Amino acid sequence: MNFQILVTNRQQTFTVSEGELLLHAMEKACQQAIKVGCRGGGCGLCKVKILQGRYQSKRMSKAHISTEEQASGFALACRVFPEGDLVIESDHFDEHANQPTQVSVVK
Repeated sequence: MNFQILVTNRQQTFTVSEGELLLHAMEKACQQAIKVGCRGGGCGLCKVKILQGRYQSKRMSKAHISTEEQASGFALACRVFPEGDLVIESDHFDEHANQPTQVSVVK
């Protein structure tokens, strides 16, 4: 069974299979809706807010997702298994993510 994931602030959708991690499905679909870091819950880069839908999650570090945040729908995409269609928002959305980086050297 497949589920649809909508990332509202990136206006992107992708499909996740039952039993598949949210972050893995996004990478497999070649989407860049969520930042990718360690893929194991240790860095917190893939933090998202789940606005609608059911899911299960692996244990998440309190250093990245507090009890209050978890109760408000925040989760790490690398720890989330959707159980149906989800509507999410990428917590680390960066409108300049696809623009070249300029570096200035100060002497």
